[in-house]
Amino acid sequence: MTEACIVGWAHTQFGKLEDPDLEALIGRVAGAAIEDAGIKPAEIDGVFVGNFNSGFSKQNFPSSLPMLSVPDLRFKPAARYENACASGSAAIFGARDFIGAGRGRFALVIGVEKMTATPAAEIGDNLLGASYRREEGDIPGGFAGVFARIAERYFQRYGDQSDALATIAAKNHKNGVDNPYAQMRRDLGYEFCRNVSEKNPYVAPPLKRTDCSLVSDGAAALVLADEETARGMGKSVRFRAAAHVNDILPLSQRDPTRFAGGAAAWAQALGDAGLRLEDLSFVETHDCFTIAELLEYEAMGLTPEGQGARAALEGWTAADGKLPVNRSGGLKSKGHPVGATGVSMHVMAAMQLAGQAGDMQLARADVGGVFNMGGAAVANYVSILERRE
Repeated sequence: MTEACIVGWAHTQFGKLEDPDLEALIGRVAGAAIEDAGIKPAEIDGVFVGNFNSGFSKQNFPSSLPMLSVPDLRFKPAARYENACASGSAAIFGARDFIGAGRGRFALVIGVEKMTATPAAEIGDNLLGASYRREEGDIPGGFAGVFARIAERYFQRYGDQSDALATIAAKNHKNGVDNPYAQMRRDLGYEFCRNVSEKNPYVAPPLKRTDCSLVSDGAAALVLADEETARGMGKSVRFRAAAHVNDILPLSQRDPTRFAGGAAAWAQALGDAGLRLEDLSFVETHDCFTIAELLEYEAMGLTPEGQGARAALEGWTAADGKLPVNRSGGLKSKGHPVGATGVSMHVMAAMQLAGQAGDMQLARADVGGVFNMGGAAVANYVSILERRE
């Protein structure tokens, strides 16, 4: 099986955008990613669209929308992928399999979501579609309430970790200042993130507003090519390994303080890559809530279980730390348009590895990891990416 390489990308600003719908957002990145790859639209062999929806759009059949802005995509195979907050990564993995199976040389992947046009009460209910509604559908605070329960259980077991959560939030907001695509480019500082205030109230205790990712609109796109074709391209970022692991949906049937599915995905991906975590230059991880990033430190093996706070408090994951995490600002600062998130994370990693990350660029960026999850560590995707010389 030939491996896939990322050879082009495009990314909108994330935030409350004027684009009225999915069609408009897709139109901003589909042709741009193909142009960035330096190929013609007619050379694309398959189209893969990541979109959660769950009530955000009445257009629940988006797979052929890219053809409206790029007519040469007509008569190409196209499909929509959905796996909650990991819908974008699901689309990428589908495209990777398509390339690996030899069904085409080039695949276009688009992740997209339009969230801000939806009333606030409906947004919360839509996001609960990524939980087990039978048991979790009435939790106060919506999806934030789900992660608040996870934080409560973790605090009960390991002590109050509010200092660490505030450190994670402050780190990601500081990093987001350097990301031109980020929804919130403001360094809020530790004290603001740590303290409850009128501007930083509790959303679902113990989680404050600064512990929660943003409601966003946005789109991101990638072009994948087979490895032989990628050798002649202007830039090439190779999948060294990739793993997808799903866990049980109800939190009641597993330990919510341990992201076991994420740990399994990380172990599989690093094992297949023949690497250890310390071999990575950076990680882009799914900080939908700050408690999620802390638990992901443990899942990836950066710290033992119950000690994730050390990685934040001791600066391990800062931009100048031993393993920078979310140099892009993460979902916390960049925004979280659900279906676009997984594709965006891969774009951010590819930019680092290609040396095209601008003010976000790390001094060392040889191999990077991406962790994108759907629900509360239910659908878990890990990609190990490397710069291809």
